[in-house]
Amino acid sequence: MMMKVVLWSFEILKSLDMRKTIVLFSVFLFLGINFSSAQKKAKKVEPTDPKQTEVWTPVPVVVTPGQVNSSAPSDAVVIFDGTNTDAFEHLDGSPIKWTLNGDGSITVTPKSGDIRTKASFGSFQLHIEWRTPSVVKGEGQGRGNSGIFLQDKYEVQVLDSYNNLTYSNGQASSIYKQTMPLVNACRPPGEWQSYDIIYKAPKFNKKGVKTSSAYVTVIQNGILTHNNTKIQGTTPYIGWPKNPPHEDGPLKLQDHGDLVSYRNIWLRKL
Repeated sequence: MMMKVVLWSFEILKSLDMRKTIVLFSVFLFLGINFSSAQKKAKKVEPTDPKQTEVWTPVPVVVTPGQVNSSAPSDAVVIFDGTNTDAFEHLDGSPIKWTLNGDGSITVTPKSGDIRTKASFGSFQLHIEWRTPSVVKGEGQGRGNSGIFLQDKYEVQVLDSYNNLTYSNGQASSIYKQTMPLVNACRPPGEWQSYDIIYKAPKFNKKGVKTSSAYVTVIQNGILTHNNTKIQGTTPYIGWPKNPPHEDGPLKLQDHGDLVSYRNIWLRKL
């Protein structure tokens, strides 16, 4: 290929005066050198030494894991560890009226209202444990109902879905009224359950138009129930998802009138 370019170049040079010849020759020479360099760069040489594929920097930050079903990792924001409810408030900003229990959990006080964190968050990894009442009352959506709202807008459903039929995109671990879980991973009522949620927040441009959707991965009781699921928008009881522009938002826990309890809530910002 290179030889053809050179021969073609000399044919053109014969028909030009000296000044034009020099300029054009310089251009051809430049193009030839760069063409040759590009060819060399395009060749990927197979490593012959294992060290050639070792990456030593940067070094990942050390994070100390918490004990199983106990403490949070060293870089986590501890939202609730059972000692106090200082991180929460009701939606009107008042102190929460939910019951702080002696076992390090907190239980919904029916009709007292939803609670939310005072702090706001963007993308995060969330660990939260929950329990529906051991005494079964009601059926469908009327049994052990609550919810975890990411950024105050996107609900991961909490429900007693153990031998309890309801609409699939409204059972425990669903993205409420949008996406059903991959499986039903619920334990019996009265037993503690866990959600580990990896949440990627949506993005909006200056005009308020969504440029990137929210995505969520949910692991319930050690079982994957959502694998990088796209959140279409808000999760209303009636109507289609909406996409109002927003920035960071609080974590909200729902008072749906049932005695649902929570414990060991911590979050790692991503």
